[in-house]
Amino acid sequence: MMTFEQFLGLITGILFGFLLQKGRVLRFDKQISALLFKDMTIIKFMISAILVGMVGIYFLKDLGVIKLNHKSMNVGGVIVGAALFGTGWAIMGFCPGTSVGALGEGRIHAFFAVIGMIAGAGIYAELYPFFKITVLSWLDFGRIGFPELLGLNHWIIIVLYWILGISIFIWFEKKGL
Repeated sequence: MMTFEQFLGLITGILFGFLLQKGRVLRFDKQISALLFKDMTIIKFMISAILVGMVGIYFLKDLGVIKLNHKSMNVGGVIVGAALFGTGWAIMGFCPGTSVGALGEGRIHAFFAVIGMIAGAGIYAELYPFFKITVLSWLDFGRIGFPELLGLNHWIIIVLYWILGISIFIWFEKKGL
């Protein structure tokens, strides 16, 4: 039987997939245009999701509905993970969320991206003991978030991110991106 949390996860996942599809960010040409800095639709979509998500998450945290449980912030993991993410996106033309959404739209070539993610997760799980003593130990700052790192209230950080996000949107629009 599905728990209420699982049901909410399913509903929000379906809603997110619907928004990805309606925003046309599942399109291969949009993905490649984003990587070539010709069309910032996907970047705008991601920035919007981040800005809205951070408000929702911290609002729920402040209400005591959720408790944040940060993963360890280590520079090695971020660098290697970002390089793998970017390489996979460049090769397949999909990021993880859009590959699953594209597969759901019937784009068969996205199947290979999904298989690659599953294989990569399995390889990571098998090599985790090695990564833990190497890459994941490089410049480890512990289980902190950006507000804790800077010693600022999270709402100050959120306002600054919103100002930055809106500024980026304005700049994109002026450039026709």
